[in-house]
Parts: sequence; structure tokens; C-alpha cells
Amino acid sequence: MTKTKRKGLIGSFIIILAVLLIDQILKIWVKTHMELGQEIPVLGNWFKLLFVENPGMAFGWMGGGGAMKAFLSIFRIVAVVALFFLLFRLSKKNTKFGVMFGIALITAGAMGNIIDSVFYGEVFHYAGWLHGKVVDMLYFPIIDIAREDNSWLPNFFFGPDGHFIFFRPIFNFADAAITVGVFYMIFFQWKWMKSL
Repeated sequence: MTKTKRKGLIGSFIIILAVLLIDQILKIWVKTHMELGQEIPVLGNWFKLLFVENPGMAFGWMGGGGAMKAFLSIFRIVAVVALFFLLFRLSKKNTKFGVMFGIALITAGAMGNIIDSVFYGEVFHYAGWLHGKVVDMLYFPIIDIAREDNSWLPNFFFGPDGHFIFFRPIFNFADAAITVGVFYMIFFQWKWMKSL
């Protein structure tokens, strides 16, 4: 392996390790210092830490337990193995680092959530291996409109709590890495993606 190829691979591994460390430190802190459902304001009402656990994928999709949860965990592991294989292949082809950067972010994010789903159930004593829940905590309710103050708006604008909230999803650092990686690849590495 040439020096350039090695640098690309080492750079990718550094990104993966950094994202994993930040993600897991934050998740373990939340898991050990907050109660489920507890909220801590960080920037007033615009940014809060809100501790929730996601039994499935994004937004609770494919949630639940049993065989489906084990399948989801195994699927995540297979996907990460494929991403690592892709990083090794790209480093051998001397692919520019920008492409490897985006894939490294996606890989790191996927690994962060795998750690939760594979190990957390056993480590925190609430389920077995492969049945852990993903810890989410980053919440940005930038706009919060109550129904009673805005009854002129149609009902479908409001959630079951009677509020229209933008941005309602609660996510974690790993999810953010995946999202940034995907958008980075689409907007900045589209030429490489077109060549696939």
C-alpha cells in the first residue's frame, strides 16, 4: 500500500474513532446521569437534551423486540462490514479523501448505533445481546406553536400533544454523522456517485 493510500485509510479510521468516542461518551453520560424522559435545556427552548430510547431504526421504524430486533441488529452489522470493505477498496484505488471522508462519517454513525443495539441491553441489564435500544438525546424544538393560541391553523399541523413543533425528531451524534455523511456525498461528491 502506497503512502497516499495509507493516509486516506488512516484519516478515515481517525474520523470513525472520533465520532464513535463522542457518540458513546454522550450516550453513556445520558444513560447514567438522566432519567428516561428527562429534559435538560442547553440553549433555552431551542436546544435541549431529552433522553429517549429508540427500539428500532430512525423514528422508531421497525421497532419492537424478538426476532425483528435481532434481525435489525444483524442487518446493521452486515451493513457496517460492507462499508469497511468499501473503505478498503477505495483506499486501494487511491480514491480522493473527500469520498472516503463521507463514507467514514456514515460508517462511524452506523457503528455508534450498532453498539447500542448489540450491547446496551446486556450491559444495562434490560434485554439480551442484539436487543438493546438506541439512546437518543439531541432535541431542537426551534418553533413550538400551541393549538389554543393558533386555532386558525388546520388540525393536521399539530401533534397529539396539541403543539406544532419544528424540529420534532430526537436523535443522537451517530445519527447526525450519518445524515451529514449522506448529504456531504450527495452535494459534494455527486460526480463520484454518478460514476458508480
